[in-house]
Amino acid sequence: MTSMDVVYEKIHFRHDPKWSVHVRMGHPVQGSLMICVACVIEMMESNNVASVRKSVALSGISGVLKSCPGALKELLLQDHRVCLHFTASLLGMLHTVEDPATLKQAIQVLVQLLLELQSEQYVYYILDEIHTQLCDQSSVRGFLPTFTFLGKLVDAVPSLPQSLASSHVPLLEQLCSTLLYPDEGLKASVFYVWQRVWGAAGAAQSLPSPLRDRMCLLLLQTLAHACSTQLTINCLGFLKQLLKLGEVVSVLMNSPCEQIRSDLDQSLGQDREDQSSTHLSLERCPLPLILKKLLLSGDETLQVASAQCMAAILVHSPSQYCASFIQADVPEFLFERLSSGSEVLLWSVYSCLLLLTEDPLFFSQCHSVYGIESLVRSLKEALRLTNVEVQRQGLLLLTEILERQPVGVRLFPSGPGFVAVAEAVLSGVSSPCLQVATQAANAATALLRMNHQSSPVQYKELEKLVEAIIARCTELPLPASSRCRVSLKGAEPSSQASRAGGFLLQALVCFHAACRLVEQCSSEPGLKENVFTAPSKQVQGQDPLESLCLCLLHCCDTVCIPTVTRHCERAPSAQVLQHFFSILSYQFSLLPSLRPLFAAKLASSGFFRLALEHKAVLCAGNRNPALNAACCGFLQRLSVCLLSQPDPATSILPQDCEEIEAMFRSSLPSLCCRVCEWPSLLCESPGSQCDPAGPRATQYCLLTLLHLALQHGDRLLPDSTVFSCVVTLLCSVQEQGDSALPPCVLRSALYLLSVTQDKSPDLDWAPLNCISKALSSPSFASLYTHHPPLLHFLFRYPELAEHFGPRVLELWLSHRAESTLQSDTHSKKTEGPSEQNQDPDTTALLAVLEKNPTVILTLLGMVCTREFPLAERAVEVLGSFLQGRQGCKAGLCVLLRPTLLQVLQRLGLESSQGTGAVGSLPLVLRLLCLMQTSGSTENEMDGIHFKLLYHVSNLAGKLKASNTECLLPAFSYLYCCLRLSPPHCTDRAVSMLLCNTGLMDQLQATLNLSSSSSLSPTSALLCCSRLLLSSLITLQHTHSAQVHRSIRLNLGSTVQALVFGKRKTGSLLLASSLRLLQAVLDVDLESPVLCVNVGPGVGQRPLGDTDSSLYPLGSYGAHCLITALYGLLLQKQEMLLSVSVNCLGSLLGFLHRRSPSTAQHVVCQPWSRFLLYSLLNSGESCLLHPATLTLLTLHPEEALNTNTCPSHAAVAVWQ
Repeated sequence: MTSMDVVYEKIHFRHDPKWSVHVRMGHPVQGSLMICVACVIEMMESNNVASVRKSVALSGISGVLKSCPGALKELLLQDHRVCLHFTASLLGMLHTVEDPATLKQAIQVLVQLLLELQSEQYVYYILDEIHTQLCDQSSVRGFLPTFTFLGKLVDAVPSLPQSLASSHVPLLEQLCSTLLYPDEGLKASVFYVWQRVWGAAGAAQSLPSPLRDRMCLLLLQTLAHACSTQLTINCLGFLKQLLKLGEVVSVLMNSPCEQIRSDLDQSLGQDREDQSSTHLSLERCPLPLILKKLLLSGDETLQVASAQCMAAILVHSPSQYCASFIQADVPEFLFERLSSGSEVLLWSVYSCLLLLTEDPLFFSQCHSVYGIESLVRSLKEALRLTNVEVQRQGLLLLTEILERQPVGVRLFPSGPGFVAVAEAVLSGVSSPCLQVATQAANAATALLRMNHQSSPVQYKELEKLVEAIIARCTELPLPASSRCRVSLKGAEPSSQASRAGGFLLQALVCFHAACRLVEQCSSEPGLKENVFTAPSKQVQGQDPLESLCLCLLHCCDTVCIPTVTRHCERAPSAQVLQHFFSILSYQFSLLPSLRPLFAAKLASSGFFRLALEHKAVLCAGNRNPALNAACCGFLQRLSVCLLSQPDPATSILPQDCEEIEAMFRSSLPSLCCRVCEWPSLLCESPGSQCDPAGPRATQYCLLTLLHLALQHGDRLLPDSTVFSCVVTLLCSVQEQGDSALPPCVLRSALYLLSVTQDKSPDLDWAPLNCISKALSSPSFASLYTHHPPLLHFLFRYPELAEHFGPRVLELWLSHRAESTLQSDTHSKKTEGPSEQNQDPDTTALLAVLEKNPTVILTLLGMVCTREFPLAERAVEVLGSFLQGRQGCKAGLCVLLRPTLLQVLQRLGLESSQGTGAVGSLPLVLRLLCLMQTSGSTENEMDGIHFKLLYHVSNLAGKLKASNTECLLPAFSYLYCCLRLSPPHCTDRAVSMLLCNTGLMDQLQATLNLSSSSSLSPTSALLCCSRLLLSSLITLQHTHSAQVHRSIRLNLGSTVQALVFGKRKTGSLLLASSLRLLQAVLDVDLESPVLCVNVGPGVGQRPLGDTDSSLYPLGSYGAHCLITALYGLLLQKQEMLLSVSVNCLGSLLGFLHRRSPSTAQHVVCQPWSRFLLYSLLNSGESCLLHPATLTLLTLHPEEALNTNTCPSHAAVAVWQ
């Protein structure tokens, strides 16, 4: 034989040439090769041929099979017997050759040959030969190459495993028996074959049950005592195949040792040595303990396989098999394996533990408590890896443990443990993989249970976790709109959109759990952080629980609401909306101080429509009951919160809120129609019915919802539609004789009618009558809401104004009066007079007065009959109306004055008889003053004017001097009458007043008062009395009226008060004193009205010429008064400039008439020029002031009148 030919030269000459062939190899360098089948057969069967020669021959055959497919096959198929003989000789080599390399080549060639022949006949022949060999041999020693070949053949021929299971069961039984031989290599080969056979489709079901059960028992026995890694790996591989069938798992988990002994004794006889070694090892081998032992090995591959086998067992029936593993303390060692960094091992252990958690025994034996710390550490490491499946599985395991952990056993008794798990979950939420983040949010939901909170509760960690989950929602892509989904019907939804929807849903579930946890913590004071033990309490002034509540409310407002609304606009989801509305309901109980603002914001943002529309679309036909309940709960809490707000504009009673809450509770669940369908519901006539949840109750519910939504700017229906529906409903209730509408419903109906009236036609008599009857049944105060449209609606129709006008006016003014009293302390400090007069309530009422002047009489009646705050408010409104309506003043006066006269007559009678209170008198007098001053400067006085003047003067004379509240407006009115009346009417008026001795006595008593503060009521009365007296003096002098009672005036004390007390006296008091002195000087200190006492420095007569001419003022008094006036002018106060110049002019005139020399002396004094110089150099405000200009003309005029010192005056003017 050459180096390339496969021939045996010694015997080749004897062989027929037809069994030889020249084969050209695939590569040109290799050339051609001759092969003789007969030579090969004889070489393989001969014991005299060296193993090396056999190896070379096998190598050549292998090369031919690889390089020239079909060549050897064509040669062998010339005779079927030769082909069988050739394969048998190769198979026989597996028992005769001992060289490992040659055996390996023989196995390879045999497998290649069978594949080349492509005939089941030869494969079955080989199997039969192997079976015959096993039956003929008393021991399986030396069968390792055969079993190795069989394993390779099973791998090479795909159909062979199925054929073995169906047609060669005896061979499999023999393979089963060989497992009792102690050679682990042989066992490994056999288990490899069994693994491939069992993995074939349907093979496991076709095997006989006894053989299958015996194989399971032998597997357990072998795996329990396996020492080599290869045997263990093959056993585990076979075990994985076995564990795919539930009945096999039952056999493996419940296998008694006695059955192993009986089955093996019946199988076949063995050598004594083999039998003894086998029988010694027959002991109890539970599969959980076997897998536990493998889990403790240092080989990571075995650990992975062990965990995978456990999971494969438990997945069939966790309730049946978990207990065996838990009682074997397998969870403890699984948790220990979590320290590994292998992704495969971590995933396997996570999966196994996940199945074990389904048995309560896992928690009752505290395995969760033992392993939670290891799990958290493992999760932190796993989240740094790249395998997202491992991360998801770990987070899922954590979720299951958190959800199933018994309430009485805490996993995190201290803060650090909770912080660690919160950090791990937070890392999962931050994962770039949305599926991992979703599972982390699920774990966070379970973590937010009360029984998992440490002591003290770690509110800061909870806040970080919730913020991270909600912030992740802002990154989610929007789903496809409904139109796009319709156009792409049939196509699978986007996986990214599906994952985004899943995360959004889980984030809402987590947020819902956080709200529930906070509510529970708020109700238990013991769960609040302890100042002495909580590390986060170092933040000054920050309550951690309140901070968490604020965080939840902020996240809901800024992220949750906009994100959910955007998603549901495109793709509404019942589950998402269910948790969304539940979250919104919780917000009403988190921070009571912010509840009104939050509720108002929701109402004004259209959340009534949002909840009602989604409820109608998704809950009709009894669909999605959980969403229906969440929507109803949200609408109920929102409505009750809006109604229970301490709003003075409404008169909601606690029983009203309870009634509305009960009405919503019974009617909202069945209200599943869209808002556009409401008009038909409201206009239905359900007939007489008493069902609290019937159609009529539904209509009442709709009215209340429309009221609340419209009150906050959300118009669910057009105004005209709402108006007609409410009118129709009220008429229907009246016509059918139903029981009276509840006050809360009637209040909503009245509000809706008022607000929507502008765009609606006027009502006829019939609906007005129904409305009037409906409003008459309860107390109108319970129906009142403080808003301008109500006034306009009631006063729009005379029928309603007649019945309800006075009451609504009283309620309107009472609201303003109460709010004024409540804020009086603050408004007096911060609010000016102009701000007080420009409130919206007054503006609204003035608009009603302009359209309905007869309302003025109603207000006037309130002035006289109601309590002081309300009457005062009515006077303010009337005053504002009089001041702002100059064009219609004459008509108003004609309307008001007769009524006011009757009021004054009644008050005067009650005052004289002492039978009534005169609390309304100040208000009536104030109103008279307003009427007198709001018109033109000159008012014609007719009989009613003089009657009013007469009664006011009589009342003023009868009042006590201490009654400043009444005297001040009375004197003001009298003064206004004298000052503002035309000259031809003042003679009668002044005569009427001067003949009233009571009035004169009252003036005398008032002038005797002393006050230095211009802001006190006494000082105001003193100012007014001085002004009235000055007018009486002037007009008496003008008309020479008769005087019946004079008033004493101490001229000296008046002048001294100006000289020495001006710094301590208010500007108003100084101005009134100057005005009185001016009037007295104009009549040369001689008037029947006055009895003037002497001035300062004036003694008894005989006097000097100057003092006698200036008596009773005297020379000293005149100089003192001039000095005081100069001092007041130099102060440059706006209020005192004009009145001081006028008084100075009157004084100079008096001096000119009585003592020209004194007047000359005064004008020529340097002080006069200094006064002018100071005023002219004080800027434009004083330079062009009328008082300055008057003073400029005053000095030259006096100088010319006295014919002396004109140069001094000219110089002063020039300067």
